[in-house]
Amino acid sequence: MAKTGLFFGSFNPIHTGHLIIASYMANFTDLDEVWLVVSPQNPLKNKKGLGNMYDRLEMARLATDTAEKIKVSDIEFNLPQPSYTVDTLAYLHEKHPAKEFVLIMGADNLASLKKWKNYEVLLQNYHIYVYPRPGSDVTEWTDHPSITLTETPQMEISSTFIRQALKDNKNIQFLVPENVIAFMDSKNMYR
Repeated sequence: MAKTGLFFGSFNPIHTGHLIIASYMANFTDLDEVWLVVSPQNPLKNKKGLGNMYDRLEMARLATDTAEKIKVSDIEFNLPQPSYTVDTLAYLHEKHPAKEFVLIMGADNLASLKKWKNYEVLLQNYHIYVYPRPGSDVTEWTDHPSITLTETPQMEISSTFIRQALKDNKNIQFLVPENVIAFMDSKNMYR
């Protein structure tokens, strides 16, 4: 049974930090592949300032073009919005019964997991692989059977930082893949 890690995000825009997490999970854990699930809208995030979802999807595809074990999914584009992770997982499970889905999340999200819709169901039915985030204390989860804390390298890059850099006409080489920078330039995004 293929083990597929699901890395949900707005990817607004996708950057090297996201790619390092996806690559680490795909190549340094027991996952067979990682899917970047581009969220149309995160229920806990402000909708304003969110790039067009099809542009964000395209940037994620461009960024992972050459990655063998990383795919991009637009599954949430067809689900009722806002999509809750627990509902998306149930839908994916139905569509791909031969795959075992694992949730990938940052320690910051794990710290607030108890605010999530049906979080007990998530923990009961799925494994969660966690990447560290500075300043996020997840000690209460250390021995939970459904949770694996990984040694993913930490990157201090955020999409907010990238969007601000673009507004300020700063050079973002190496922070974002070349072909994604070219795409954003061609559409004059985040300026």
